[in-house]
Amino acid sequence: MTPKKIAHYHLPGLFEFYEFYKVFLPLYRQHRDWFYEWCDIASIYGAPEGCLWGGGRTSLGKTDAHDVLALMDMYNISARLTFSNSLLREEHLADKKCNELCRLFEGAKIPAGVIVHSDLLVTYLKLKYPDLYLISSTTKVLTDFKDLLTELDRPDFKYVVPDFRLNKNFDKLLSLTQEQRNKVEFLCNECCDINCRSRKACYENVSRKNLASSGDEIPDHKCTGKDGQGGYKFSKAMKNPAFISIQDIQKTYLPMGFTNFKLEGRGLGSALLLEFILYYMTKPEHQLEVREEIYLDAVLDLF
Repeated sequence: MTPKKIAHYHLPGLFEFYEFYKVFLPLYRQHRDWFYEWCDIASIYGAPEGCLWGGGRTSLGKTDAHDVLALMDMYNISARLTFSNSLLREEHLADKKCNELCRLFEGAKIPAGVIVHSDLLVTYLKLKYPDLYLISSTTKVLTDFKDLLTELDRPDFKYVVPDFRLNKNFDKLLSLTQEQRNKVEFLCNECCDINCRSRKACYENVSRKNLASSGDEIPDHKCTGKDGQGGYKFSKAMKNPAFISIQDIQKTYLPMGFTNFKLEGRGLGSALLLEFILYYMTKPEHQLEVREEIYLDAVLDLF
């Protein structure tokens, strides 16, 4: 009998949503039957605030790294450091905080990973911290399928996150070998305009902010995408042509041999994270119970 394929989710907010996961993960273990049996939590990614190597989104997590790693070890979940700064230079590799985090995470019970953009950092991490596995960051904005193929064939990476605009390019995705498919990690719930041409500049702006000294004033990136100033809405993401639904995962991606799915959301808040978990992981008949356990109080007046 062919073993049933499992969708492996990679969730946001390792540091940012530590308090949320402290409540959610015991619930997930105790009531595993409330959640779909065809999926699991493979990793949780993020970074504490003030990391030079950080990228993608500005990190605001302040939780002690030892506490974070202890929680991941307790629930057998891989921890991933989001070190996807695209503008690193040689002098940045000596950063004390980032090196200390890598040393700590290299001792994780479940192998930990690092999400990277800079090839300079890739070379450094492979030499200095060989027990950490590497993930090629979506901040590279790999929209050309040939570039994705090149990235998938690099032995440096255990996983590669392509740009979300390749999510539904099924004709070309079907040309991948199973080994290549095992490395693809799709970004499911992106809200960005599919026709946006400034996505790379947006990521570079975050990288520049992380490298800036305290006195530097780095202006925010001005999004040129459609409705770019409207902020993230899950309802809007669901209308995105590249959105990957749970039906897509079950009926299309898993049968095709793709099993890794990333949810964005580090900068969005724990309320939206809960909505993602309810949608992607929780059986409809148990969603209210999960809400009740996480935050609902019968005497709480919201307005």
